[in-house]
This record gives sequence, C-alpha cells and structure tokens, in this order.
Amino acid sequence: MITFSKYQGAGNDFILIDNRDLAIKKAPKELISKLCDRRFGIGGDGVMLLQKKEGFDFEMIYFNADGRPGSMCGNGGRCMVAFARQLGIIKNETTFLAVDGSHYAKISENGTWVSLQMVEVNSIKKDGEAFVLNTGSPHYIACTSNLNQKDVYAEGKKIRYSSNYTNEGINVNFVEDFGDHYFVRTYERGVEDETYACGTGATAVAMAMAEQKGQTGEINTAIAVLGGRLNVRFNYDGKTFTKVFLEGPAELVFKGEIAI
Repeated sequence: MITFSKYQGAGNDFILIDNRDLAIKKAPKELISKLCDRRFGIGGDGVMLLQKKEGFDFEMIYFNADGRPGSMCGNGGRCMVAFARQLGIIKNETTFLAVDGSHYAKISENGTWVSLQMVEVNSIKKDGEAFVLNTGSPHYIACTSNLNQKDVYAEGKKIRYSSNYTNEGINVNFVEDFGDHYFVRTYERGVEDETYACGTGATAVAMAMAEQKGQTGEINTAIAVLGGRLNVRFNYDGKTFTKVFLEGPAELVFKGEIAI
C-alpha cells in the first residue's frame, strides 16, 4: 500500500507521492499508467514523486499518464509546491529541482495560489503560421477562432504525430484572442488527449502572442483554460523572455491509499 495525495491545478490533475524514504525505487510504466487510469486506478494526468535532493528543498520526479518520464510540467510543479507545504517541508517560498533545472516558487498564505518561476526562453521558431518553442516542454501554438467548437483531440493528435514531430512528440495548443485574455485548449503528448489545462502550454502561448504582437517590457497575460484561469508574467526584450512566472490555483482534492 502507498499513501498518495490527489491535487489539481486549473483542472490539470496529478497523483503526488512522498517518496523521501525511497519506498518506490522503480516506477515501471505499468504502475504509473495503472495509477492514472480513471476507471481502474486513481485517475490523473500524471504522477509525481517528491524526493530529497541535496541543495534543494526537494526534487520533483514527473511521469506522464502513459507511464513514461515526462518533461517539465508547470501545473504539476505548482501542485508539488502546495504538496510540499502540506507535508511541512516548506512554508511560503521554496527552491526545488525538476527535470529542466532549478525552480523558485512562492505560495499564498492560504496555500492555494502558487507562483512558479519557469525557465528563460530565447528561441521562438515558426512552422507555417504556428509558433514552436520550449518552455520546459516543447509546444506548438496555433491561433484559431471558434475554439469552443474545435475538435482539439483530432486536430492536436494529427499535428503531434505529423512527420515533423512524431519522433519526440510535441504539445499542441490552440489559442483564441479575446482581447483581455486568451482562451487556450491543449492536446498533451504523454497523456495523448486534451487536458483541462497545461501550464507550460499557457506559458508558451503568452510568449508566442507577445512575439506576434511585438510586445516588449513587463508583460502580464491572463489565460483561460477549460479548468479555470492561469496568469503568466515575464519580461521580454525582443530576444529573451526572463523572470517568467506561471501563476494559478493548486488545490488538494483528496488523500488515500492504494495497493501497488
């Protein structure tokens, strides 16, 4: 039996396990996919292990729902920060290690709103009219209209498995501009389906839209996703995005035990 906590960040849901005692020495694909199964397991977009790491408050080990080790997950990182506070490892600030390096984060007094510093980005490419960039995970951003009616699963899967991206995979984001905010829907590799939110995707969209509109300086961007609202802020000098923060809710759904 293992003890777990289920968290969600704007509808992006994760299974979090305190693995500081290294009770889970190996995480086979079958175990991860079983835990993430919404009918025969707990259900989630991914599994994260919190582990000890010298020089950091903790280390975040992330697995996609398909059981494979994942790249950086922004909403997962915010949920992990809330989990670390629940465990008493941190108070209101932390520096932890993830697969893409060190991350600083700050959590609100009530423990439900997390600001997570993301990696700096200095490269945005174009694929036709779409933008391609890496915010800890690779993202494809396409502008669209009538996003509520789009078949994100079918269209996202087609791009994700296209000849340009099939080997490594890519997360596919569709974005609609509403003036005071952007509405974003995402097909996530690893989950291989549309998710209710994607933190690195929201970050990538905010950057791509700033690039498209020629915006520079301090930029604050509101993002609406199926699971709620996120905020992305950064500085942009026309070449590099710095002081990048992904902000949003991170809430405990329930705790329990499951046999493995």
